[in-house]
Amino acid sequence: MLIRKSLNLIVMKQLIFCTLLLFSLSSCKEKLNPESFTNTKWELIELPGLTLPASAKATLNFADSLKISGKSFCNGYGGRAEIKDNKISVKNVFGTKMFCQETDAAERSYLHALNQVNSAKLAENKLYLLNGDKTLLVFTKTD
Repeated sequence: MLIRKSLNLIVMKQLIFCTLLLFSLSSCKEKLNPESFTNTKWELIELPGLTLPASAKATLNFADSLKISGKSFCNGYGGRAEIKDNKISVKNVFGTKMFCQETDAAERSYLHALNQVNSAKLAENKLYLLNGDKTLLVFTKTD
């Protein structure tokens, strides 16, 4: 009888610990709030696997209704971001069509990555655009 009570106590402690652990892990996933993006400006600081051109910058600006615009190194672009079910995506991207040989590869990679985004994380004035757990683009906040 004493052994059974001890086992029940151990099992209860483990259940309580597991429950607390699950609650704490589920709260780590930050909810995407459209207001966190509205009227913000960002400059690209990292495109994993690619050295960014020194001669030009890529930017991403969020306006009202999550309209986006920016510079993709050489060309200007626009479109719309959408947040739904705690996921973010970029829709209807359009842009100018100038050819800049120096930045062409970076521009194509940037726009391709932008179209692959399905998640985001905001931390310490940085915006991480992701596809699942894979970081596609990293921006720093500008004025």
